[in-house]
Amino acid sequence: MNIKEIAQLAGVSTSTVSKIVNQKDSSISKETREKVLKIVREYNYTPYSSASINTSQKTWILGILLRSSISFDKTLDGLIQTAQANGYTTLVCNSYSDPDQELKNITSLCKSNVDGIIWEPVCDQSLENAFHIVKKEIPYLTLGPAGGKDRITLPYEEFAYRLTREMIKNGHTNIACLLTKGRRTSDFLSGYKKCLFENHLTLNEDLIFYEFTESLIYKINTHQISAIVSSHYQKALEFYQLMNSLHYRIPEDLSLISLKNDNSETLGFPDISTYTVSNMEFGAFLCNKIINHITKKERKETSFSQKFHLNSVSTIGSPYASNLAKITVVGSINMDVYLNVPQLPHTGKTVSTSVFSVYPGGKGINQAIGAARLGHQVSLIGNVGSDTDSDQIYQTLNENGIDTTGVRRCTQADTGKAYIFLDSAGDSMISILTGANALFTPQDIRKEKHLFENSGYCLIPSEIPPDTLMEACQIAHEHNVKTIVKPSACSSMTYEMLSMIDIIIPNEDELFELCSNTSPSMEEQAASMLECGIQVVIVTLSERGCYVKTKEWDDYFPAAQFPAIDKTGASDAFVSAFASYLLYGYDLKSAVKIATYAAGFCISREGVLPALIDRSSLESYINQNEPELLQKNNQ
Repeated sequence: MNIKEIAQLAGVSTSTVSKIVNQKDSSISKETREKVLKIVREYNYTPYSSASINTSQKTWILGILLRSSISFDKTLDGLIQTAQANGYTTLVCNSYSDPDQELKNITSLCKSNVDGIIWEPVCDQSLENAFHIVKKEIPYLTLGPAGGKDRITLPYEEFAYRLTREMIKNGHTNIACLLTKGRRTSDFLSGYKKCLFENHLTLNEDLIFYEFTESLIYKINTHQISAIVSSHYQKALEFYQLMNSLHYRIPEDLSLISLKNDNSETLGFPDISTYTVSNMEFGAFLCNKIINHITKKERKETSFSQKFHLNSVSTIGSPYASNLAKITVVGSINMDVYLNVPQLPHTGKTVSTSVFSVYPGGKGINQAIGAARLGHQVSLIGNVGSDTDSDQIYQTLNENGIDTTGVRRCTQADTGKAYIFLDSAGDSMISILTGANALFTPQDIRKEKHLFENSGYCLIPSEIPPDTLMEACQIAHEHNVKTIVKPSACSSMTYEMLSMIDIIIPNEDELFELCSNTSPSMEEQAASMLECGIQVVIVTLSERGCYVKTKEWDDYFPAAQFPAIDKTGASDAFVSAFASYLLYGYDLKSAVKIATYAAGFCISREGVLPALIDRSSLESYINQNEPELLQKNNQ
C-alpha cells in the first residue's frame, strides 16, 4: 500500500497524507487528520523512510488468510502443526467474506514481512490485490473457489463423482444431489454431473436441491428419487432425521450417502454412509507446499491427493422399486368434469350450476396414482384419444411417477369423459362417455404383457370391455399375479369371468347385480361369490364401512370418521390402499383397516386425484389414532 493509494481511499491529496504521517499537519482539520490516520492504521501503511529497512531476512512467519472459518478447523490444525514442526509460527487472519477487511489483512501480512502466504480469496476480484504481495516478493498460494486457475483445492469433484458412482453401482438411476452453499459447492456439483454423464444418465436439474422443499418430498414420495448424494454431513443428518419423522426408512425406501469432514462427530447414530475428507492432511500439504516455495526446493508442481474409503454401506441399498413387486393397473382413463349442484338431477327436474372443475380421472388413473402415492412402482395400461386431453393425462401420470408405456393413443376416438354431478352432501351421479376406452381390446393387453412381470397385484376396474377384462385376468395369472377387480359399471359377469378373479370389491348394489343368487342377505350373496373361486369378497358400505368374506371368516369393519365432501373416489382410494398394504406384507384385516383410512381421507376433499393421500401422511395420521395397526406387519 503506497501513499497514493492511501490518498485515494481517504479522498485527499498525497501531500495531505504526507503532512499527516510526518506530523506536519497543523494546517489540516482534526476531522481529516483522524480520517487519514484511521486508514493508515487499517491498511498498515508505512512511510517510505520507514519501509526502507532491509526485509530480505527471514522472519520464520507464515501468513494464513482465510475467507471465513467455517469448516476450516482441521485444515488449520494441519497447517499450524506442520508449520511448527518446520520451525515456523503462523499469523492467521480472517476476512469474514468482506473484501475491504481482506485488503486490510493483506497489507497487515505484508507489513509483518511474512515469509509466505496461504490465501483463500473472498471473491474473484480479490486477486487484483495480489500485486501487494508480489511487490513484497512474498511467495503465496491460493485456494478455494475464488483462487483463480492456479488455486489448490481438495478433490471435491472426485469425491462427488465417487459418491454418485457408489449409487450407480447399486442400481440407482434417479439420483438427487443435496447441496449446502460454500467452498465445495461448485466442484461437488461438477463431479455429480460428470459421473451422470459418463454413466449415460440424463441430468435432471430438478433433482438438485439446496433446501428440503416440498418438491423434494414429493419426488421421494412418488419414487422419482431413489438415492441422495449430499455434499455436507450436517445436511445429510438433517435429511435423515426429516425422513425418519415422515416414516421413511433408509435405505429401504431411499439410499443416502454423504461427504464428511474429518472433524464431524457421528455420536454413533445414525450411521450414514460417507467418504471422509482429510482436511488435516490437506492443511499439512498446503504448509509443506508454501515452505517448498520459500526454500525453492520444489522442482515440479504437485496436487493434493487422498485415499477414498467408504466407511459403511448402512444407508445404501438397492433402488426401492427393485426390492418390491409392483402394481399393474388395467382400466379406464378419462377426463372428469365435476358439476357442483344443490341436489342431484332426476326425472323431470332441471338443475343449474356455475361451479365446475376438470381433473384427469377414470378408475384406471385413480387407482394407479393412489398406489403410486402410497409408495409403489405402478404401470398403467389403457387407452386415451389423440386430443389435447390426452396430453394433460400423460403429464399428470408422469408427475406421479406412473409407467405410461402401456397407455396408447387412439386416433379413432377422443379421450373418455366422466360427467360427475356432486351435491352438497358429497353424493354423486356419474355419466360416462367411453371414448377411447371402448376401443380397449384384448390385443392391446396382450401387447403389453411384459408390464405384468414382477407385479404383485393387478387392479382391474371393470369400466372396460368384458373380453378385455378377461384377457387382463388371464395374463395376470400367467405371471402369477393376483387380481383385484372393482366391478363398477358392470351389470353382470359370467361364471368364467368371476373364476378369474382373486379378490372382488363391489359395493352393495353391485354385489346384488352380479349375483345370480336370489337371497336377500348380503352375507349369503357374498358367500355365493366364493363358490365361483374368488378368494376374498369385500363389500363396501359407504359410511357403514365394509363387509369382508373369505372361506375361513367374515367380519364387518367400520368406516374411518371423516367429513363427507365428495364420495366419488372413495372406492378407488380403498382399492389402491388395500392392494398397497397387502404388497407391503400386511395381513388381510390390517390392509382393510388401513384402506378405510385412505378412503376416509379421499371423501374429505373434492376431486379424486387431489384427495388421494400419500404414504407419509396416511401413516402419520394412523400413528396418532391407531398406532398398533401399523405394527401388525407380517413380514
